[in-house]
Amino acid sequence: MSKNSYNIYISGVGGQGIIKTSVIIGEAAMNEGLNVCMSEIHGMSQREGSVSTELRIGDFNSSIIPNNSADALLSFEPIETLRGIKKANKDTKIVFNTHPIHPSSGNSLEMNYPPVELIISNLKENFNYVYPIEGNDLANKVGNILSLNMVLLGAIVADDNFPLSKESIVSSMKNNLNSKFHELNLKAIELGFDAVKL
Repeated sequence: MSKNSYNIYISGVGGQGIIKTSVIIGEAAMNEGLNVCMSEIHGMSQREGSVSTELRIGDFNSSIIPNNSADALLSFEPIETLRGIKKANKDTKIVFNTHPIHPSSGNSLEMNYPPVELIISNLKENFNYVYPIEGNDLANKVGNILSLNMVLLGAIVADDNFPLSKESIVSSMKNNLNSKFHELNLKAIELGFDAVKL
């Protein structure tokens, strides 16, 4: 992978800001003069359904990331991490929020949510770069749970191979989000960045 080629799969559930996060990354890439293509899949967002986006930064002909070829997997929810794992290989950077969102459905199979600790240990056994972070706690520390997506955005920017500067990400954030929340969201990005950049 060259510094100007990067595949990132982003997943979560409706209402977590996955699409907005992807737009911010995509705009930052264009501002740095890089080609970018993106695809998105919406689940039943009003029922906390799965939402995922695929971003490919570089000279790609398709917006779909082939299986086993993502450079990064950014997930806003533990089970959604597992849903996207087919895109990863052993060296994919896997950054994910450890706070589970239990299905609201009464389906007993859906209610059988595995322990998050088990998800973390299984991922660490099979992948070289696994970064679970307490995204909800960090967002609450900022003062607004809605800043969760900016916490996770900051976390993925901390990847050494991430092709965009933190400055261009911050600039794109400011261009896409309400100015009265800029200071809060900047703090969220910094907390996420520091959580991974150890």
